[in-house]
Amino acid sequence: MISSIPHVLRLTRAAFVVAREGTFAVVDPKPLPAPLRLLLRLARIIERRDARSGPRLARALTRLGPTYVKLGQVLATRPDVVGVAMARDLERLQDRLPPFSQKEAEAVVTASLERPLAQAFLHFGPAVAAASIAQVHRAEVLRDGLPQEVAVKVLRPHIAERFRRDLSALMFAARTAESLSAEARRLRSIEIVETLSRSVAMEMDLRLEAAALSEMAENTRDDADFRVPHVDWDRTSHHVLTMEWIEGIPLSDRARLEVAGVDLPDLGRKIIQSFLQQALRDGLFHADMHPGNLFVDASGRLVAVDFGIMGRLGLKERRFLAEILLGFITRDYRRVAEVHFEAGYVPAHHSIENFAQAIRAIGEPIHNRRADEISMARLLTLLLEVTALFDMRTRPELILLQKTMVVVEGVARSYDPRLDMWKTAEPVVRAWIERNLGPVGRIEGAVAGAGQLGRVAAGLPAIAARTVSTLEQLDAITRNGLVLAPETVQAIGRAEARQNRWQTLALWVIAVAFLAILWKLS
Repeated sequence: MISSIPHVLRLTRAAFVVAREGTFAVVDPKPLPAPLRLLLRLARIIERRDARSGPRLARALTRLGPTYVKLGQVLATRPDVVGVAMARDLERLQDRLPPFSQKEAEAVVTASLERPLAQAFLHFGPAVAAASIAQVHRAEVLRDGLPQEVAVKVLRPHIAERFRRDLSALMFAARTAESLSAEARRLRSIEIVETLSRSVAMEMDLRLEAAALSEMAENTRDDADFRVPHVDWDRTSHHVLTMEWIEGIPLSDRARLEVAGVDLPDLGRKIIQSFLQQALRDGLFHADMHPGNLFVDASGRLVAVDFGIMGRLGLKERRFLAEILLGFITRDYRRVAEVHFEAGYVPAHHSIENFAQAIRAIGEPIHNRRADEISMARLLTLLLEVTALFDMRTRPELILLQKTMVVVEGVARSYDPRLDMWKTAEPVVRAWIERNLGPVGRIEGAVAGAGQLGRVAAGLPAIAARTVSTLEQLDAITRNGLVLAPETVQAIGRAEARQNRWQTLALWVIAVAFLAILWKLS
């Protein structure tokens, strides 16, 4: 119980901030049980009078700090949990915080690189951008006897401890909710917190971001329209990432792009095709392609920065994406439906014909519109909504892809409102299908399959030996029986009773704290 008190206090504060921002105003109380309707009414009482409409939850999470900003980014990819309206609200969540001091940044760099700052850099300037986990400085290094500008990303001091505390409280809330609510178990609350924990753990080791950046550099080294900065591995560590400084025009500065004579419609094409090549060809895509993370360099190439959020697609997911996009382009709705069944996304007990009919309901209205009115991102959104009717479980990697495509398409259309999405996407999709699902791809698949069969055959003797051992152990258990000592049974009973008592008590503590806040405000 003592260990749960800090969690309860943190969660009470979070609930208070969320209520004050008017987030619960969008919740429909009708389907809720009576106790929750009462709590909802209490939450509306402490709502700020000047709470504005718009992204209420995004404002509340921003006030709560870095952990909750990241939670909002995860929930934005889960409309099945928070609803479509709330997910769209969270898409506007901005990961921006005031920078920490220059002195702290220099201390982190010195300790992490294990050498004096002056030995690592000729010059180390102030922060030029700051977010929840790290901030970026402009600096200079000596390379081949000449000074060269670099960007240095520095992890926030003590950020790991803050995330650890907040994530521990969120996990406590998720476990309590799942132990008491079937709906919480259906929504997989614990899985959401675990996903957030994994995401944060990867973002807080800047070596992993450097590795993703390096991998994407290899993938795109021959691309004519897209590139990424080079990593300076000698000045990169767990807490510091040093990379090439990008001299270019940010896509967020349209006026400079126009003055520089950049072909804006062609820029829209580059954005769409570069993203699709990353997703289909490479299976690794930049999942935060907003205008602030994209630049146009002097040669006219698109340059991406900030690789903290990356998406991955396996060959199965890439084939799925390519075939459904081509199916909609060619109006082959039966094939789109078959791809869902072949991938195992839709349970086999459903009818392919009925599913193809549902797909047609999405595709036909699109083909009756002008090309510039068709949204590929909207298409994927509708597709995910329809598939939910056929028991397709949420696929986080596909939802992240869809959310990224919404951003990418919005950026591209801001430069060419009449952009033909199908005409722009078709060369990339067709090239991938011809390469991977055509004769060459089938031969490579057969060779890979033969290799897998060889590895399985080589392991058969070991598998047989383990199987015999397992059967002998099961035979011993069934012959002698599995007996629990009376002390073990009693200990299990006491632990179960103790857990139930603490969960009930924790709920009462939250309720009392909430009422105390109401009394203080009245």
